[in-house]
Amino acid sequence: MKNIRNFSIIAHIDHGKSTLADRFLEITGTLRLSKDAEQVLDSMDLERERGITIKMHPVRMEYELDGEKYILNLIDTPGHVDFNYEVSRSLAACEGAILLVDATQGVEAQTISNLYLAVEQNLEIIPVINKIDLPNAEPERVKEQLMELIGDDNILEVSAKEGWGVEELIKEVIRRVPPPKGDPKKPLKALIFDAKFDDYRGAVPYVRVFDGEIKPGMKIAFKSTGKVYEVTEVGYFKPKLVKTDRLVAGEVGYVIAGVKDLRDARVGDTIVEARHFDETEALPGYREPKPMVYAGVYPTIPSEFPELQKALEKLKLNDAALVYQGEVSPALGPGYRVGFLGLLHMEIFKERLKREFGLEVIITTPNVKYRVELNNGEIIEINSPRDFPDDFKRAFEPFVRAEIITPQEYVGPIVEFCQKRRGIQKNMQYLDSRTMIIEYELPLAEVIFDFFDKLKSVSRGFASLDYEFLEYRESDLVRLDILVAREKIDALAVIVHREKAYYVGRELVTRLRKLIPRQLFDVAIQAAIGKRVIAKERIPAIRKDVTAKCYGGDITRKRKLLEKQKEGKKRMKKLGKVELPHEAFLGLMKVDENKKK
Repeated sequence: MKNIRNFSIIAHIDHGKSTLADRFLEITGTLRLSKDAEQVLDSMDLERERGITIKMHPVRMEYELDGEKYILNLIDTPGHVDFNYEVSRSLAACEGAILLVDATQGVEAQTISNLYLAVEQNLEIIPVINKIDLPNAEPERVKEQLMELIGDDNILEVSAKEGWGVEELIKEVIRRVPPPKGDPKKPLKALIFDAKFDDYRGAVPYVRVFDGEIKPGMKIAFKSTGKVYEVTEVGYFKPKLVKTDRLVAGEVGYVIAGVKDLRDARVGDTIVEARHFDETEALPGYREPKPMVYAGVYPTIPSEFPELQKALEKLKLNDAALVYQGEVSPALGPGYRVGFLGLLHMEIFKERLKREFGLEVIITTPNVKYRVELNNGEIIEINSPRDFPDDFKRAFEPFVRAEIITPQEYVGPIVEFCQKRRGIQKNMQYLDSRTMIIEYELPLAEVIFDFFDKLKSVSRGFASLDYEFLEYRESDLVRLDILVAREKIDALAVIVHREKAYYVGRELVTRLRKLIPRQLFDVAIQAAIGKRVIAKERIPAIRKDVTAKCYGGDITRKRKLLEKQKEGKKRMKKLGKVELPHEAFLGLMKVDENKKK
């Protein structure tokens, strides 16, 4: 055990984490990399295109130092705020972490957020400045920031792309990261830090063994569900799965035990030996993945609903955080209400539906989960705007603590922008002579939509954002309904703060007027709170020229025809229905996406 090192790399998006992992694999001889196979641990095309890590990929490396062989387990972490819980479980499986900072960008919001997570787990932090080969690198400025942040002046400088200083970093990991603690003789206790689904073998938990050992033929149980399985295979990552005869305390690897459902192998859960189930305590920190953002998902062609159903079932096997339930919309037909961890999670879901299943879907405007106290004192949770009651006692919305890091010249515009989003300023301090950290408490509904993009535009791309859920707070919320020809369109309903209701309603009806085709009768588009209309637009009727056949003759003949047409239009307005075309919904969502961009 004294020659095992379990460590992780924590960094903001695009600071070179996957490239550094590539260099580690090369130097330790774990893999020989070709030019075209960079960022080996980012196995999904989506990860490479977006430059982010979505799924974790652990890897075991071997390195010799001073005549002794060491086993280095690199436990990868996702690099986005949506996957904060997964990052915390990865770090719980480690004893040390490399804090990687880009020499051109400096310390960013997520760097600090992940650093705090690592400090909470009492990990040994090794600060490293990457990309020192770039002409616009400012290692001295970044060094100053890091010293201010962690008070450690032993900061390494590397270029992961060129390989400069990477071998020295590996030696530093061996010297500074403590070996794992644990007792191989105690009953089994292992932490699940990730899991993936294999079509042939079922759910495969990735584990860090803290006590005891795990081997084929052993009966294991999951602490959160109490379900018992028999182990058929164990092994470690190279980064492909390599079979071994046992995993002992301190080691990192995978377990195959015929687990049929990914929901049984939950991230953060503890695996114990079945016969010691009651006396073995679970490892701390486990929690259920809770979706923060909800949206309706409908196939663009209603007949493709069965395909959407199958696709969701398959995606659920690979993504335990995905939550969905069926719903029917009069306007869009059958679909699902789907819960996501955040907007990035939603974008990845949409992209995977398109690439892996060839499905184009309409995703309605995302909303967060609200709580409402009814007049009888009962508190209910609201995932969909159409379930929001008209009459209630109080409403609560989720608030987040947001941390924004920005050069000081953009502080004014950022503060003004956060105030407009109903933010409450909590703190403001200098990170170095030119950079500031601003802390705000904001409603999650204001953050999920286009907050990040607007923040980037007010700071000319320099500000970075990180946020975490804080609590539910009482708020003056209303349901805004959209009516087309006096008929409610449930898929377009939104929950908004009362003071913003008029502006949101005005924008929605104006956009719909441009998207709905003209009918043979006048169509009124209204935004209403309860029975009170707060914004209205009108689509004029298409008018057929009924007098075209009249040439000459008495004027009364023309008048008679026009009166007859007028009566017909009145009757049509009473009985006529407006079919909202799918293109109108797609157009509305596209406008939202364009606004975000």
